[in-house]
Amino acid sequence: MEIIPVINCLDFKTAAGRIAKAETFLKKGDWLHVDVADGIFTFHKSWRNPAEWMSLDSKLNLEVHLMVEHPEHYIEQWIKAGAKRIIVHAETLTKHMAREIARHAAKKKVALMLASNPHTAIAELWPLLPFFSGFQVLAVDPGPAGQKIIPIALEKAKFLRNFAPNAIIEVDGGVVPETMKAIRAAGADIAVAGSYIFNSRNPKKAYRKLKNF
Repeated sequence: MEIIPVINCLDFKTAAGRIAKAETFLKKGDWLHVDVADGIFTFHKSWRNPAEWMSLDSKLNLEVHLMVEHPEHYIEQWIKAGAKRIIVHAETLTKHMAREIARHAAKKKVALMLASNPHTAIAELWPLLPFFSGFQVLAVDPGPAGQKIIPIALEKAKFLRNFAPNAIIEVDGGVVPETMKAIRAAGADIAVAGSYIFNSRNPKKAYRKLKNF
């Protein structure tokens, strides 16, 4: 399973430090996940400045998770900053907006994934599913890193795997060694981890431990 480190920080200094640390154990072209939280859709704000990301001149592929009320206001600036994959939340989309975002992403040759909160029902996702070829299952409430996994979210991952056998499915939240077996069994291709990696004494060792599952 692919493991992608998550940057979910309050300020650029902390984010830059974690990005630099990730670059010591990731290879050129590996993925890095940045959480963008606006304090409206989420109950906290995170560092979310695409110009500052560009200033780092990172060689990593950037995946941006837009935990924001109006993703259409953020997408283009992150694409210009170099994002290769954008994740938007079902709870913030109409069917029309999903269609427009999908068209824009396709035009820019950027991958697009649909995320949903742990307790958002499949029925609410149904009208949006045709516009996406990848899905993120958020297994914690949208907000700061370090939360425990909400097991019911993994049932959604199982449904999405059966619904779209060829889709990329990512699980975000509560990713620690103790939950990796269940995440894999749910059909996930990718697990993203923040606090387990960056709060450890040896982030490289923590990252490799997750990859070994």
